[in-house]
Amino acid sequence: MQLDKVKADIAEWIENFLEVRNPALGNRSPCPYARSARLKNSYAVRLGTELYADMMDVGKQGLGDLEVIIYAYPRDFYTAEEFQDIIDKTNQGFLLPVDLIALDDHPDHEESVNGVVFNQGQYTLAMVQSLSDLNHRSKLVAEQGFYNDWPEEYLQDLFIHREDPRQ
Repeated sequence: MQLDKVKADIAEWIENFLEVRNPALGNRSPCPYARSARLKNSYAVRLGTELYADMMDVGKQGLGDLEVIIYAYPRDFYTAEEFQDIIDKTNQGFLLPVDLIALDDHPDHEESVNGVVFNQGQYTLAMVQSLSDLNHRSKLVAEQGFYNDWPEEYLQDLFIHREDPRQ
């Protein structure tokens, strides 16, 4: 994988999918904060080498002035189950205690809401961000009805290790 190509592919996904309003999502974009992060250049894309070590490094170093650090791995570097298991263990083991959380996106673990598939699709991604900031932002959009039409089962998975903003 070439870093410039991965960055371009992820930037295209952000701009042409995550930022775009979708009628199946109540005419909201899949990620209401993606545009702001892109315009402020407050996210970074890194080529992942080994998920556990990468998550330990970001747990020690923090995010700095970034809102999100996206680690990209080849789509078949980990199975969906392996990837999700490592993400869960690193969240519980050392990210959550330092106010960080990693969200997983594996092409073979489809994330769909009302028929809209959220996955980037080309790469396996670990997206690390501030847990308290994510909880705060989720609460703001929940108050605006952002999650009203989302399936409950999906939301239960989404809010693992997080505050449920609907309460």
